[in-house]
Amino acid sequence: MLTFSFLTLFPELLAPFANEAIIGKARERGLLDVNLVQLRDFSDNRHHKVDDTPYGGGAGMVIRVDVAERALASLPPADEIILLTPAGQPFTQAVAEELAQKQHLALLCGRYEGFDARTEGLVTRELSIGDFVMMGGEAAAACVLEAVARLLPGVLGDPNSHRADSFSSGLLDYPEYTRPPEWQGVGVPEVLRGGNHGAVAAWRREQALTRTLARRSELLAGAELTPQDTLTLLGLGVTPEGLQLWNAPPPPPPKRARRKKKSVPEVESG
Repeated sequence: MLTFSFLTLFPELLAPFANEAIIGKARERGLLDVNLVQLRDFSDNRHHKVDDTPYGGGAGMVIRVDVAERALASLPPADEIILLTPAGQPFTQAVAEELAQKQHLALLCGRYEGFDARTEGLVTRELSIGDFVMMGGEAAAACVLEAVARLLPGVLGDPNSHRADSFSSGLLDYPEYTRPPEWQGVGVPEVLRGGNHGAVAAWRREQALTRTLARRSELLAGAELTPQDTLTLLGLGVTPEGLQLWNAPPPPPPKRARRKKKSVPEVESG
């Protein structure tokens, strides 16, 4: 069972993510656990103050390193101690899959001007969910919780459902459709209604490539492309030079047309 420990000044912000929907049900079934730790419980003053003014001056307050250290020391040993920060490593699907193999993740959620820089010496990893600044690390921590928890065995109803998701294959996901079969003049693609599973799989792969090329072409450099993918991308207008930059394999050799057997005229017996 994987345990998430969130060290935060606002545990009530993370409580809904831990208690509701799929994650809440997974906790009830003992598939994962969430531990919300109030940083103020580890202050050394009667007012439970955890921050102070920055040395050198400047606006805002900084969370003290000794508070973070005491809070972390109260926990069982963690496989990873993670600081949510704009300066961190980008949080990707690959990182989520790596973290899903652990047993205990401790995540530090900053506020104000963040943690004292010496806190970086207490952590094993720094993560960022994007190139923007928020008011605190709780929303970023919730993203990590959702992305990692859904990869744990038994959390999702279909154990294979996450394998075709965006980024799991290195590509964006293919478009999905459900009822009604036609809505405001737009119908469901006929291939999805025909019952040919092979044709559906080929269509979905082609659509994933098409979407990725149009919207996030930089992802193709890290995708595991097949010879058939190369053929599809060539058909979409990608140049051979572009395919070389993405380390795409050569396309499959063209199929040879089968020769028709010549019919031998029958000889009438005399």
